[in-house]
Amino acid sequence: MMLLINEYLSFFDDSPFLYTLAALALLIAISWILNFIVKKVLLRLVRRALKLSPIPDVGGNLIEKVIARLSNIVPATVFTNGIAWVPHLPEKVAYIVRALAASFIILTLALALCGVLNIVEALYNQRPIAASRPIKGYIQLVKLGIYLIAAILVVSTLIDKSPILLLSGLGAMAAVLMLVFQDTLLSLVASIQISANGLVKVGDWIEMPNLNADGTVIDIALHTVKVRNFDRTITTFPTRRLITDPFKNWRGMQESGGRRIKRAIYIDQTSIHFLTEQEREILLKMPLLRHYFETKDKEIAEWNRQFEDGKNGFPIRRQLTNVGTFRAYVEQFLHNHPYIAKNDTILVRQMNPGPTGLPIEIYCYTTTTDWNEYEAIMSDIFDHLYSILHRFGLFAYQQPSGRDFGKIRMAGEASAHEQAMTDIAHDERTRG
Repeated sequence: MMLLINEYLSFFDDSPFLYTLAALALLIAISWILNFIVKKVLLRLVRRALKLSPIPDVGGNLIEKVIARLSNIVPATVFTNGIAWVPHLPEKVAYIVRALAASFIILTLALALCGVLNIVEALYNQRPIAASRPIKGYIQLVKLGIYLIAAILVVSTLIDKSPILLLSGLGAMAAVLMLVFQDTLLSLVASIQISANGLVKVGDWIEMPNLNADGTVIDIALHTVKVRNFDRTITTFPTRRLITDPFKNWRGMQESGGRRIKRAIYIDQTSIHFLTEQEREILLKMPLLRHYFETKDKEIAEWNRQFEDGKNGFPIRRQLTNVGTFRAYVEQFLHNHPYIAKNDTILVRQMNPGPTGLPIEIYCYTTTTDWNEYEAIMSDIFDHLYSILHRFGLFAYQQPSGRDFGKIRMAGEASAHEQAMTDIAHDERTRG
């Protein structure tokens, strides 16, 4: 065996460069093999342990990621200790490789520790108390400390200086750095928070009234964010404004697959009355109201039997109203509409009456988020509702316009003319 090794090594006596390449190739192969073995063995053991443990699937997946990340330390350790055995390798190159490998180990350990914190957060979020007492802010603070320590250790490793010396130098320059790079540091912190919390992404529709921004995010840089408004203008503002100023992100609506309709029809309150028999006969022909009439007739009949005999005080009789029947019709109409989401809230309610009439609010969700389709669906619904109001004896409120005053004037003139003709006819009869 030794003879074979000696013969193999003698081949490289005249080629030191090939000798170095062969040693590096061997080192890389050993690192890859060890990484493969460790990763396979550890992950298999972890999966078996997770099957026997009560840890949720989310926590189990995070544990596998941490183990897979820790297994990457093995090849880095092999390079750190094995690079010195590579023959004919310059000392500077060997030092750079060792420093990079050590820095990689530090960074991997930091990421693994953050992964452990993610596991802690995921397991904590499974508890009922997590909704009222979240720990996400504390976890992020600890992560920030880990990243800062890791950054200091990586820099000290690369420059081959003590971390204490590096900290003392940074402490003296901290005030100057914060003064000179104030905007950059604020934007950097804002960018980290935006990315970590997923507040805004390129392609999101956001609305910031304070900055007159209402459109799609097209770029998120370190210092600035660009929003293409719906009028094709571009609004640019500092990244930190996404942290300091309130804004609305419509991503949730787009991801849900439906968009809310929340609009009211204002009813003229003078047109509200009990249903007459004639109106009832007309409305009974509508299929959407048959179940409503059957249910309400039984309910009202039971009420009237209880109170109309006068034994419980003054007789109280209930009757169906045109506005209540209209609300029932609208609700059934929405439930049967093909483009209204049936699994989301469908609500037709009265709001507080005011000078503009009685608001009947329609609250529901469409099955699409496309702007054109959404507006078409909403317009079709209200076109129908406004057109069918008269069948319930209702009128939409509208402030008087010049046309209304013109009608009043014309009616007054016609009435005056009729009165004048009547007076003339009376005078003629009297003289005759």
